[in-house]
Amino acid sequence: MEPLKTHTGKAAVLNRINVDTDQIIPKQFLKRIERTGYGRFAFFDWRYLENGEPDPEFELNRKVYEGASILIAGENFGCGSSREHAPWALDDYGFKIIIAPSFADIFHQNCFKNGMLPIRMPYDQWKKLAGQYENQSLNMTVDLENQLIHDSEGKEISFEVDPHWKEMLINGYDEISLTLLLEDDIQQFESKRSSWLQA
Repeated sequence: MEPLKTHTGKAAVLNRINVDTDQIIPKQFLKRIERTGYGRFAFFDWRYLENGEPDPEFELNRKVYEGASILIAGENFGCGSSREHAPWALDDYGFKIIIAPSFADIFHQNCFKNGMLPIRMPYDQWKKLAGQYENQSLNMTVDLENQLIHDSEGKEISFEVDPHWKEMLINGYDEISLTLLLEDDIQQFESKRSSWLQA
């Protein structure tokens, strides 16, 4: 994965509560065997009309949000089934940061595992931020190293993140690369195994 230390991008607001993983990536698109290419199917049932044209009423189809890479989402984002396709779709769509008052636990972990940063924010603070970016074409900077959000008005907002996930994102580690950091220790341990355990 690519390291994520500081990210600056346009922020889009999707102020809907209980957005579940089936709404993020509908079940009919889960048959694909690749991990890429899901972005065009993200929010499919909301994003497109029956004739296949973009629905102008859907928030993320608004011109002001074109090219957004930070999503300001509603409470309990990512609830429902634990499909990992949901963060795949959001990442492929272009989102690197998701800010919400709360997330479903498994979705929250899956974001980290796929190189995305989900930020939990107290509701009152989130409400002000969402209002600031509603229907606006504005940038935001998220500084993971210092755990700060710099909004469009120049204000700083601190946030919490688990140290383990922070280290993984900053260094671009996935679970395999994290294990490989211990390769010397593993080999040393293997060399001391009893001969009857060796292949």
